[in-house]
Amino acid sequence: MKYVGIYTQQVRNNIKSLFLLALFPCIMLGVIYAFLVIVNYLGVYDPEYGMTEKVDWSYVNYEAMQILPWVVLCVGVWFLISYFTNTAMIRRATGARPLERRENPRVYNIVENLTMTCGMPMPKINVIDDPQLNAFASGVDNSSYTVTVTTGICDRLNDEELAGVIGHELTHIRNRDTRLLIISIIFVGIMSTLANLALRFMWNNILYGGGGRRSSSREGKGNGVSIIVVLLVAAVLASIGYVFTLLTRFAISRKREYMADAGGAELCGNPLALASALRKISNDPALGGTEREDVAQLFIIHPQSLTSGLTGLMDNLFSTHPSTASRIAYLEQF
Repeated sequence: MKYVGIYTQQVRNNIKSLFLLALFPCIMLGVIYAFLVIVNYLGVYDPEYGMTEKVDWSYVNYEAMQILPWVVLCVGVWFLISYFTNTAMIRRATGARPLERRENPRVYNIVENLTMTCGMPMPKINVIDDPQLNAFASGVDNSSYTVTVTTGICDRLNDEELAGVIGHELTHIRNRDTRLLIISIIFVGIMSTLANLALRFMWNNILYGGGGRRSSSREGKGNGVSIIVVLLVAAVLASIGYVFTLLTRFAISRKREYMADAGGAELCGNPLALASALRKISNDPALGGTEREDVAQLFIIHPQSLTSGLTGLMDNLFSTHPSTASRIAYLEQF
């Protein structure tokens, strides 16, 4: 693989972060505009005339100009809150806690030695009380950069293997991969929440009826059907928008894992030690407390990477990680 320097990778990731920041509002606004067009075509906004044969574009554009600024404001506030509270969000999702130096000086010494080697600030260190093997890096700036390891990986890897894993995570921080991933996690989480809300409202209206006590009258039935139609359209469009946000993960190149592997091997000075660590982790990467797919992509190996069948195929299609076998083969070439 062609060599890419730290500075070049940082610039690329900054550009990709700006791309995601610009693309996500476009997806959101596109979904909402499509919703207004479809609902207008179905005549929901004008029940007096029922179904219409064409879209009233002037009315749609007027509604869009009234709604879109509020959407941008709400999503912007949501993003900013999530962006600055991402550390607490990830700790909650993974069950991580701060690791004190006196609790495990071995890990602290390894992190300190590696950070001094590459001349970067010391990140925070968190630990997940889990016997299985995994690790990840997170954070958006020097005050929030964190390396998280499981108790299992600390207990079952030797010093050289653990140094390779921690070096891999420190390279993610140096390359600013973590900032790009956090932005992706926030955007996918927003769209996922909106899709789930739309589907839930639609399902509740189907189960309990949209017309209430007036549903016995013709007008009540019409209103109930209109509500279900609107919610159905909203659910479909929100789901489409969610798929588009998943596709933005492809902006996060899988090569970043190879680069982090190369950086980790360089820091620890032993590519075969990192290859050995990846082999051990791949045999037992699952974490019982990590159920969120967006957070799972942070780990050095996906916690559910052993999934097989159709689910495993779909996970691999949208995965931000290359196969562990190819990563090990790449390290063994050094």
